[in-house]
Amino acid sequence: MREQIYKVVKKAEPGDVISKYYDVFIMVVAFISVCPLMFKESNSMLVMIDTITVYILFTDYIFNWITYDYKIKKDSPWVFVAYPFTPFALIDLVSILPSLGLLGAGFRILRVLRVFKVLYYSKTFSYVANVFKNERKTLGYVLIIALAYIFVSALAMFAYEPDTFDNFFEALYWATTALTTVGYGDVYPVTEVGRLISMISSLFGIAVIAMPAGVVTAGFMDEIGRAKELERLEKASTQGTPADMARS
Repeated sequence: MREQIYKVVKKAEPGDVISKYYDVFIMVVAFISVCPLMFKESNSMLVMIDTITVYILFTDYIFNWITYDYKIKKDSPWVFVAYPFTPFALIDLVSILPSLGLLGAGFRILRVLRVFKVLYYSKTFSYVANVFKNERKTLGYVLIIALAYIFVSALAMFAYEPDTFDNFFEALYWATTALTTVGYGDVYPVTEVGRLISMISSLFGIAVIAMPAGVVTAGFMDEIGRAKELERLEKASTQGTPADMARS
């Protein structure tokens, strides 16, 4: 019984029609479940939508929990203890609990995390996740450079214009917006030297931001290329080689 459930709830593979329909169904339910958050005031219709969708998502959570041993291919009771602490299981549970009344109204915003359910079944998200996994060292180095640059920029600005910022955290906030070239304009330098520091920070910020963007883009294109090649090989193996077709 559990094996049959697993074949349905697992992420669909090529040719797995039932599992594919189930994936689409859960994605649609997850999207509909966040629609009530688009309205300021609730009504009976929105409450009904939230109630129905949350119980469907909770059932999906239970199905994935009781079949987790099939997913990781380990026959041990400890896998069922480990499942609630896996990243996606935690996200699922935290996003469901507010609608079940197990968390206060202040945690209503956590329902937004149900969007990750849509991303989980998305091929594009799988590609991006693989890119971050494969390029984690390079992206880690870039992150260190970015954090160091933010800290140095904030320190320089805070040291030269202490009256512009209420505290050092506000200087870090300014440096982050300058690095990402967002520039909200709520905090800005007022002296000539401060503006020069801001200009330099913004120019170097473009280069720092471009580095991870280039790494992710290149990795994403590689993932798409590998996926297309794998799909081509699967089709070739299914249809058979020209020699096999000639013999048949």
